[in-house]
Amino acid sequence: MTVHFIGAGPGAADLMTVRGRDLVAASPVCLYAGSLVPPEVLEWCPPGARRVDTARMVLDDIVAELVDAHARGLDVARLHSGDPSVFSAMAEQMRRLDAAGVPYDVTPGVPAFAAAAAALGRELTVPEVAQTVVLTRTSARATRMPPGEDLATLGRSRATLVLHLAVQRIDAVVGELVPNYGADCPAAVVARASRPDEVVLRGTLADIAAQVHEAGITRTAVIIVGSVLTAEGFTDSHLYSPARCR
Repeated sequence: MTVHFIGAGPGAADLMTVRGRDLVAASPVCLYAGSLVPPEVLEWCPPGARRVDTARMVLDDIVAELVDAHARGLDVARLHSGDPSVFSAMAEQMRRLDAAGVPYDVTPGVPAFAAAAAALGRELTVPEVAQTVVLTRTSARATRMPPGEDLATLGRSRATLVLHLAVQRIDAVVGELVPNYGADCPAAVVARASRPDEVVLRGTLADIAAQVHEAGITRTAVIIVGSVLTAEGFTDSHLYSPARCR
C-alpha cells in the first residue's frame, strides 16, 4: 500500500488535479490540514474513509498515522495545500517513511503563487522586465532561513519576488525590500486565492502594508513584489516571433 502526497491546490476544489481527486476517492485514509484544505475537497473521500485533521498534530503523530495505515494495508491520501514541492513539510515525512520502509508517491498541485498571479491577471515573467521569480518566506515563528537567503540579499536582483507565510510581518518585509526595490515598486497581496472569500490588494511598497492592516489579513496570503505587476509596452516574447529560428 502507498502513501500519496497530493497537492490539494490553492483552495478551490476544482483546482485539484484529476489525478489527485482520483487518488483521494480511492484512499480509505485521508490526512489533511483543516486550517488550509477546504472541506469541499474531502467530499471526494470514499464512504467510511478515516479522515484525520493534522492541523494541531505534531510530525511524529502524523507519521504514526501513515505507518499504521500502511501496516493495515490501506492507501493514504496525504493532502498538502498548494503544491507539495514548496513549503509543505513533506520532506521530513518522506525521510521518516523511508526509515520505516513505507512507499509513497507525489502528485503535484496548483501552487498558491500561481493562483495569486491568476487573480491579479498577471504573468510573473515579462520579456525584458523580469525573467526570474524568487519563491521565499521569512523566518518569524518558523525555522530560520539559511545564510544568504534573507530579503535584503535576495532583493538585490530586483527579480519578481513571491513571499509565502510572511503577510503577518508585512511591515518588516516592506522595510527590508524598499532599499533594493524602492518605495514606488509595485506590490500586491492575494489572500485565500481562488476561494469565494478571496481578497486582492494592489499598490506599491509604500502603501501595501497599510492596505493589509486595513483588510485585516494575517494568514493564507501571498505577497508579490516586482515591476511585472504593472508592466506595459514591453517587448513581445521571442517565442512567437516570426524571426525565431524554426
